[in-house]
Amino acid sequence: MKDLKGIYAALLTPFNDDGSINFDSITKLVEFNIAQGLHGLYVCGSTGESPLMSEEERIAILRHVAKVVNGRIKLIAHVGTISTDSAVRMAKVAEQCAYDAVSAVVPFYFSFSAEAIKGYYKDIIAATSLPMVIYNFPGSSGFNGMLDMVNELIDEPKLVGVKHTSVNLFDLERFKNLKKPLVVFNGFDEMLIGGLSMGADGGIGSTYNFMGKIILDIYNAFNKGDMAAAQAAQNKANRIIDAMIPYGVFAMEKAILTELGIPMGNCRKPFTPLSQEGWEVAKKIAKELK
Repeated sequence: MKDLKGIYAALLTPFNDDGSINFDSITKLVEFNIAQGLHGLYVCGSTGESPLMSEEERIAILRHVAKVVNGRIKLIAHVGTISTDSAVRMAKVAEQCAYDAVSAVVPFYFSFSAEAIKGYYKDIIAATSLPMVIYNFPGSSGFNGMLDMVNELIDEPKLVGVKHTSVNLFDLERFKNLKKPLVVFNGFDEMLIGGLSMGADGGIGSTYNFMGKIILDIYNAFNKGDMAAAQAAQNKANRIIDAMIPYGVFAMEKAILTELGIPMGNCRKPFTPLSQEGWEVAKKIAKELK
């Protein structure tokens, strides 16, 4: 099992004007993230709009990203979806493409029982040789029992970590203190320093796509024990995030990256296009980051 700790961008998915995937921009975004010094990429997650894409599109992205990265940084493939069979097929592709791990959010919409969710994870884990990083996102999945679920699955040798996208930092700390050591990633960008202080081994975030250097400043300063510098960097990141929220975070992220030279297009419907006011704010943020 590889060391998965560190800072990963939750990779955005750029689209062309006709709604198709812009693979040229994916290449540019991957190279940009590598140049920022990030430790890895989390591919086809929530930030990547995976619920709005077909299985075939997600597989094409998994293959493309792996080809571009070519082993230079770590890769985690998010394969979570409502269908176990679909998740398993995507996990097998990730294995073929030499991803470092797979990850999966709980199957959503039907309010599946805990037993059904446990079976879903067991099936994905059994399908490949890859480590599993469970994706805990109760605010979107509606499932609030992940701490108990992970504890029940803890004896699975390939279960190695949790991506914890929640304001509940008590649960984050509890994930770090189960009977087997797990790699725990903080999920909310605006709370990275809080997650690190409660034991997180790194973070996975969407704004890392364009302010990775600021995020790395938080991570590196924290690990050196320089809390004042870590807090200053978190404050800088949060000021930018706060400016983005009124206009829609994903749309703003795409606009900022477009202004930085990587055409990202719009988010897929039913997301709405960014307002002109939002674009003006995005331009100011991009100018600050250049």
